[in-house]
Amino acid sequence: MKGMSEREYAAHSGLSRGGVQKARKNGRLVVFDDGSINAAASDVRRAEMTDPDQQRRSLGGEGLASGPGDTTSYIKARTALTVYAAQERQLAVQKKKGALVDRARAETLVFRLARQERDAWVTWPGRVAALMAAQIMAEVERQSGASVTIETAILQRVLEAHVREQLDALADLRVSLG
Repeated sequence: MKGMSEREYAAHSGLSRGGVQKARKNGRLVVFDDGSINAAASDVRRAEMTDPDQQRRSLGGEGLASGPGDTTSYIKARTALTVYAAQERQLAVQKKKGALVDRARAETLVFRLARQERDAWVTWPGRVAALMAAQIMAEVERQSGASVTIETAILQRVLEAHVREQLDALADLRVSLG
């Protein structure tokens, strides 16, 4: 016998005996005429023909390969692709569950809500000025016994001025969804 047996080559290469048989079947091993394995030539052929990532996993390694056949860029690219695909699947699941919303739609809804609130405040003094004037006149009369008159139009203008001032201050606020 000139070379190694399958068991000997399995121990030499760190592969299982089944892995050696599979490599032999796929032509990744160099065998002598008597069927024994040429270890040195087989190691070279396996290195050339085997996917670096697959080879690293078959040897049980987790670290990055290095040396003349440096595969770090391949491994990094493959890892990045895997991470991207996982993130894409996660986003699809979140979207189906309703946990994600369309950004443009959310911005439109926030703008619409702010516009409705602003419109409600702009019209508020006109709706409450007469009621407030009546309540103030009643309270002053109850406390002092004297009858007073508060012009509804004046109260409305004062309220509008203060509401506009407040809305101007709120206009500086910006919503950031990103």
